[in-house]
Amino acid sequence: MKELLKASIAAISILAAGSLAASAADLPPRMTPMPATAMVPVYNWTGIYLGINGGYTFGKQDPLSLISNNYSAFEYNANGWLVGGTFGAQIQSGHVVIGIEGDIDWTNIKGSGSGAVSFLGNPGTATLSSSVSSISTLRTRVGYAQDNWLLYGTAGVAATKASATISQTVGLLCNVANTPSCTSKSGLHPGLAAGLGAEYGITPNMSAKFEWIWIGAGAGNTLYENMMRAGLNYRFGG
Repeated sequence: MKELLKASIAAISILAAGSLAASAADLPPRMTPMPATAMVPVYNWTGIYLGINGGYTFGKQDPLSLISNNYSAFEYNANGWLVGGTFGAQIQSGHVVIGIEGDIDWTNIKGSGSGAVSFLGNPGTATLSSSVSSISTLRTRVGYAQDNWLLYGTAGVAATKASATISQTVGLLCNVANTPSCTSKSGLHPGLAAGLGAEYGITPNMSAKFEWIWIGAGAGNTLYENMMRAGLNYRFGG
């Protein structure tokens, strides 16, 4: 009897082990966990920045307006190179970037010409020349950021330092009562600035830009210049 009981227990054990092995074989294979995906950093345009810029300007100028408003209009081309520095601050919210930017550029914008002019209706001819030695602007910037790219528009105020010279006149009274000087005159002239640009983030703090800025300055905006500039900015913070 004892031998029969032992044999029965052994048989049951063998059957249970086989059943467990078969059940384990029917289970789906264990899934291997996927490796964690690294988060791609989003480019951040927020911060205070300093930069340098350079480029070329082309436009027109009425040099007589720098001397006296009593002269008739006289206009010629005034073109030249520029180089300078930039400062600004901006903040990014989503894709929108809003900030303020200022710059000062030293320029060699020059122009000259000869032609018919008049002073208080009195006709004559004159040989004229002028130069713009600096252009400064203070502007707001509003842009759309897409990762490392920033497209923006800008508008604000400008100031130009310009001079004009009359080197020769025929039929015009000069340097007498109630008439202007026929030599030269220089000074700062307020105006407006507006333009468009694109900027690309090279590193988290360094970016490069290219922009077009229109400048209108002087009495009645008698200086019109198109500044085509490239620059590098270094941004702190963000």
